[in-house]
Amino acid sequence: MSGKKSFSYLLLTLHFLTTTVATNTSAVLYAIYPFIIVYRDGRVERLIGTEVVPASVDPTTGVRSKDVVITAPELHISARVYLPKTATSTHKLPLLVYYHGGAFFTESAFSPTYHNHLNSIVAEANVVAVSVNYRLAPEHPLPIGYEDSWHALKWVLSHSEGNGNETWLKNYADFMHVYLGGDSAGGNIAHNMAIRAGLDHEMDRAVIDGMFLNCPHFWGKTPIGNEASNPEEQAQMESIWIHAYPNSTGFDDPLLNPAMDPNLWKLGCKRVLVYVAEKDILRDRGWYYEKALRKSKWDGVVKVVDVKGEGHDFSVISPNSTKAKMVLRQLASFLNQGKVLRGLIAGHLTVPSN
Repeated sequence: MSGKKSFSYLLLTLHFLTTTVATNTSAVLYAIYPFIIVYRDGRVERLIGTEVVPASVDPTTGVRSKDVVITAPELHISARVYLPKTATSTHKLPLLVYYHGGAFFTESAFSPTYHNHLNSIVAEANVVAVSVNYRLAPEHPLPIGYEDSWHALKWVLSHSEGNGNETWLKNYADFMHVYLGGDSAGGNIAHNMAIRAGLDHEMDRAVIDGMFLNCPHFWGKTPIGNEASNPEEQAQMESIWIHAYPNSTGFDDPLLNPAMDPNLWKLGCKRVLVYVAEKDILRDRGWYYEKALRKSKWDGVVKVVDVKGEGHDFSVISPNSTKAKMVLRQLASFLNQGKVLRGLIAGHLTVPSN
């Protein structure tokens, strides 16, 4: 190809690429990185969390898992149930109901990230676990995810009196020792399920011992701590809520800002463990949540574990790191009531920076 033709070809290529990018950009309704792009024609492109793995016997831990369909009125909600290899019908185990993260937009109970995460928790803590797969925004805007999660919790607890058709729950789970948990958006959901449990007079069929929230997704109208120091992250947090729950009452909606909830004192458990990370924009909200619980009439115990030098959801994203393994061991102790860490009993526990 001659120099002149080569240059003309280059100009043509650049024009094509520029036109394509402009066209694609104009077709975008909004984007929230690194989660989703929503196009004007209604298409939703998820940038992470779309891969799934089958239920299995984990070769490393021996944890077994299987998928179940939860039937609720006009709904078809699914979950993945986990059973440690040590499980026997003669010694029932604590039960964890887990809600995955992903900004309400991405991930699932069946993604490799959460499949591995639950395998690790179940093996380390020796518990039965149910990982709930709720429907995602924006196709299913909140409060749909909350309603799915509530139906799932009620389905799980319906097995406490020998009802239900899930044999692993009936044969191996101790419904006098139930825990809720979740990370990021899942931590937000876990909290709101505990609130609903505390308000529901029919929830005495089981005992929710405690709840752990890992880098929970809470926010508010007025910035606190260092939230305003990073305008881009602040805008991202606000965009997530605006598009996940278009009909909410705003950033001080009690579903997002528990400190604004007059029913906070009715939280349906007696022990709460909150993990926050030093480099996470949500860190200050975790501490704010603890203060709000203490100021309310709630008569439980709340502790915060502040992990130095780490970012949002680090223990899920980088499970093999030293600090992630430390968090896993602490969590296992929390999920086994008689083995609560002395550090958590004595006061706030801060994970050292080295």
